[in-house]
Amino acid sequence: MIRTAVATDVPVIHAMIRELAEYEKAPHEAVATEEQLRDALFGANPALFGLIAEDDATGEPVGFAVWFLNFSTWRGTHGIYLEDLYVRPEARGGGHGKALLLELARIAVDRGYSRMEWSVLDWNEPSINFYKSLGAVPMDGWTVYRLTGEALTAAGAR
Repeated sequence: MIRTAVATDVPVIHAMIRELAEYEKAPHEAVATEEQLRDALFGANPALFGLIAEDDATGEPVGFAVWFLNFSTWRGTHGIYLEDLYVRPEARGGGHGKALLLELARIAVDRGYSRMEWSVLDWNEPSINFYKSLGAVPMDGWTVYRLTGEALTAAGAR
């Protein structure tokens, strides 16, 4: 079962974000607090949206997706940028990841958005194969750049 995240889901989403960071070998980079996450999802001006995948038998959360809107100036419409998609290891293979992605696709279509995008680590073959099985294609020829930390501070001070 897939449902929209509610404020009481913040602790479990936060815990799964930490699990995802461990899986991606970067736990030191996951520094967001529950308070920041709660504000981003449920504050006065939400910047982030969430879905929860629940185990059909127990109703326990076993996965999540968080996303935000982007905009294509070429297409003139919003799109969905999937920031995180995670299913706990014991629940993998149960269709939860696929259900989360299909629900996001349904949201995009229903709202007239023109695309969904996300990043995947080059070494994460299971996820790459899964995404390709749904018809997703890599954006060859594009490289993601990031300005953060001291470099961001220095650039912002110019």
